[in-house]
Amino acid sequence: MGAVLGHLKPELVWNQFEEICKHPRPSRHEEKIVEYILAFGKKNNLETFRDDTGNVIIRKPATPGKENLKAVVLQGHMDMVCEKNRGVEHDFDNDPLDIYIDGDWVRAKGTTLGADNGIGVAAALAVLEDKTLEHGPLECLFTYDEETSLAGAGNLKAGVLKADILLNLDSEEEGILYIGCAGGKNTTAKIKFTSEPVPADSAAYEINVNGLLGGHSGIEINQGRANAVKILTRLLWNARKSFELRIANIEGGNKHNAIPREAFAIVTVPKKYEKDFLKYVAEYEAIVKEEFATVEKSAKVFAEAFKTPQSVIDVKTEKKLLCALYGVAHGVLKMSADIPELVETSTNLATVITKENYVEIVTSQRSSVNSEIQEAVETVSSVFHLADAEVTNEAGYPGWKPNVHSEILEVVKASYKKLFGKEAEVKAIHAGLETGLISEKYPDMDMLSFGPTMIGVHSPDEKLEISSVGAFYKHLADVLANIPKK
Repeated sequence: MGAVLGHLKPELVWNQFEEICKHPRPSRHEEKIVEYILAFGKKNNLETFRDDTGNVIIRKPATPGKENLKAVVLQGHMDMVCEKNRGVEHDFDNDPLDIYIDGDWVRAKGTTLGADNGIGVAAALAVLEDKTLEHGPLECLFTYDEETSLAGAGNLKAGVLKADILLNLDSEEEGILYIGCAGGKNTTAKIKFTSEPVPADSAAYEINVNGLLGGHSGIEINQGRANAVKILTRLLWNARKSFELRIANIEGGNKHNAIPREAFAIVTVPKKYEKDFLKYVAEYEAIVKEEFATVEKSAKVFAEAFKTPQSVIDVKTEKKLLCALYGVAHGVLKMSADIPELVETSTNLATVITKENYVEIVTSQRSSVNSEIQEAVETVSSVFHLADAEVTNEAGYPGWKPNVHSEILEVVKASYKKLFGKEAEVKAIHAGLETGLISEKYPDMDMLSFGPTMIGVHSPDEKLEISSVGAFYKHLADVLANIPKK
């Protein structure tokens, strides 16, 4: 029994989730969680193997009398987004997560919780372990490196899976059934610079923007949350004009699929402007707090004295860099005309980091319409080209087209109504799910995505609703018992 979560119901799910939290699993470094899942399968005498990509597949025979049901694959990803608050000491490659219970929520101290998608993996393992469930033939697919490249699903070979139906367990709102998702691409810009000496008689400061909510760049892109890089850029833009500010270093954000929560810049200003500059920073913080008062309750913008840098970015490039960061879009570009409240197309200004002789900016574009993904990519790329940046685009991943006539959709809807006395909502999601890639290899497979409720994924504010996990697992078990016959 897990020391922290083992008393929660359903025990099998929570014990598995706590065990998963003990095994580090950053994207592309999932060796420890892979080892655990492989050992679990063998311990339970189940057919267990790893494919060439790094995905783990476990098969469980049907319970007696259910052999004639269609085969189902339960699918989730093993990796997690590794984010921590500044000042928190945590080695995601080696340290277990420090989890705790906060009312009806499970959280991790100072870091992401990894419920995305640790709870989906835990539920699948619980199904494999649960001797009380009735089900047809089962496969569980645990995919590799979903968060950074979707490599596990993208490189899954046709013919590996034998099932007729796929239940993706990577959704984040209990009672909502997802039948479609957005596709996306990343656009990266590199703006080269030359180093110049720090102007004489200058004072150095580190400008900090922090305390923001951040969050998932698909799911929460329409919630009016502040982008730390955008807030920092606006400050630098105005201070450069008013106080002859120079930039030595700029960085912000950590992941291509997360809204930046923090951003920092090392700058210099002539000493004659120090007092006015610091007054401006304080006034700007008040403006930010007022503009985002409803959403960002803990926003902070401040400047601290810093050691003098060795050099600053040349003046010409500095202007181009700020023009690019100021001009590039962030947020919702278009809402769906067909599905109420669904974001159709968006872009996220995700990360900025200063390297030896260039600044790298990473953005991500999403849309449920493939042609609009490319339109968003070109919109962003054009701004970077105006700044004489070197621009590259990743291959991206496809969306998952909704099928409102899905057989498994009707089964899952009927199960929810029977269990909870209310209708489940059916939606498409403005985030990338692996279903889009898997459906390319298995076009005849009937698919649906659902899961328990979690908030703040991809940020240290991530939390998992305890009560929703019980409802989700109850629903999953009933669905498996009522899968249609072959």
